Amino acid sequence: MPPGYTTRGERGQSGQDFMMATTSTPTTLLTGVHAQDHIHLIIGANPLAATRCGQSLAAGAKPIVVAPESSDVHYTLQKRIDAGEVKWLGRKFDEQDLFTLGREEAGKVVDAVFVTSGPRDPENAKISSTCRLNRIPLNIIDSSSLSTFTLLSTHSDGPLQIGVTTNGKGCKLASRIRREIASTLPPNLGVACERFGQARRRIHEEDRLAHAALENPEPVEFDADDTVDQSSSFNKLVLEQDLDAAKTRRIRWLSQVCEYWPLKRLAEINDQDVESVLRAYTSSSSSSPTTVPKTVPSSPKLGKLILAGSGPGHPDLLTRATHKAILSADIILADKLVPSGVLSLVPRRTPVTIARKFPGNADAAQEEFLALALQGVRSGKTVLRLKQGDPYLYGRGGEEYAFFASRGLEKAVAVLPGVTSALSAPLFATIPATQRDVADQVLICTGTGKKGKPPAPPEFVSSRTVVFLMALHRIEGLVKELTTPLPSEQLEAGGGEEGEEGEEGEEEEEEEKKTPPARPLWPLSTPCAVVERASCPDQRVIRTTLAHVHEAIESEGSRPPGLLVVGKACEALTQMEKGRMWAVEDGFGGIDIGEEIALESV
Repeated sequence: MPPGYTTRGERGQSGQDFMMATTSTPTTLLTGVHAQDHIHLIIGANPLAATRCGQSLAAGAKPIVVAPESSDVHYTLQKRIDAGEVKWLGRKFDEQDLFTLGREEAGKVVDAVFVTSGPRDPENAKISSTCRLNRIPLNIIDSSSLSTFTLLSTHSDGPLQIGVTTNGKGCKLASRIRREIASTLPPNLGVACERFGQARRRIHEEDRLAHAALENPEPVEFDADDTVDQSSSFNKLVLEQDLDAAKTRRIRWLSQVCEYWPLKRLAEINDQDVESVLRAYTSSSSSSPTTVPKTVPSSPKLGKLILAGSGPGHPDLLTRATHKAILSADIILADKLVPSGVLSLVPRRTPVTIARKFPGNADAAQEEFLALALQGVRSGKTVLRLKQGDPYLYGRGGEEYAFFASRGLEKAVAVLPGVTSALSAPLFATIPATQRDVADQVLICTGTGKKGKPPAPPEFVSSRTVVFLMALHRIEGLVKELTTPLPSEQLEAGGGEEGEEGEEGEEEEEEEKKTPPARPLWPLSTPCAVVERASCPDQRVIRTTLAHVHEAIESEGSRPPGLLVVGKACEALTQMEKGRMWAVEDGFGGIDIGEEIALESV
């Protein structure tokens, strides 16, 4: 297993779900509690009690402090008491406080208890026992064994909150990690979260009214749960006949922006940008989202269009030629799948436009980029059309070249190759595309044809490795096409009407010549692997078989972009434990070998 990976497996032979943890100690279930108007009981009056009161107030709760009147009350806590923000009971804690100080609607049971007196207080064990018995959430400082919940080291920026916990193994380390994470975030990200939230609420309300007018069901929400990856249908195609999906194009666009745009670009979103999106993608419109003119005036000096591949994701996998193009371009038009690590290399002075492609809008977004590129070239600028992977491998690079060639501008186009994920993603998943005595050929296919039509499935060859791009959103259909005869094949196999016995041999021979041989089908036991975000920090590999790959993706969720690798090569170097239906590997081992080489040369 490459370094940096963590693994887990799902579903044994019994059919019950289980997870293989990396350690024997269970972790905590991290939650966000809506505590508006809750009653929080804080026992103690020390500096920690003052901190707990501040945290409760920030969450909208109402803290009540219980401590002997003779206690040395921390000055910040005293200020809150004097201001009426915190209720003070100057006496020793009584067990009945748990059941008499709470809200009326909660039967006067308090909503949470915070003990700040330290782990050695002999009363703590009794408080813990009572709270556990009555299911009252309890936190005792420095005593995870007596507590029923712990607080995270948090970074807050408006509606954005990031929490870190080491589960009691190193509280100071959690604080350090939290600061490190916060320092890497772009400024104003919390403001961006607020803007996206407002836009989302506005879109849902407008779409709800539109659907109500048409007496249709409520539109689907695409980001209702923060705890999981995107659903397996996140990149599902929107076909021309799928009118309901087309009506929700704005919320789909917003979801795609949140998933694919770099955080730095998201943090720079302003009200005008949001308004532009809302105007461009009306719930009833299916036209192009831009007003870029189809014809633009020419400049005396013709510019240049560079079609370049950015590789699978890691910036170190850029070619030097593409890196030079990034640094020298006047305008960059980037696909939405170009990762932030590559876009971070773009000089701040260079304007970057990210393709507004999402299911159901790819053609319109492509027309928009062609118009922008043509406008830039005719005005004498160097336009870099930055694509993921290689521009000529399912990247529409050939179409864009043809677009310029049809206007007599083929000499203004330069094409730079890129490392394709079709070959590099299997490599990063420890899958050799070819391996002696295992696989002697590689086939690269698309899982989705034009307008969403399924392409002709490849036949089974035991020594073949097949890589399917753009297939995970329709994985169930793809597996069915690979493993079962198509309707046309069933008709061919059936032949004509049944003949009587004793037909002449010559006629049987003639019939055999007319009937094409059946396409060899892929066994459901064929090993396969889903590789998502190859070479990025959040790379994920799901190892399974064709029989269970659809179920695995449905269970684990989607982390696009991803691809499917099928063939014996998938288990040439790495094999699953027997009894597993699938196994998941999270993380990328890295390719930073510069320091190691330097050390070895010393």
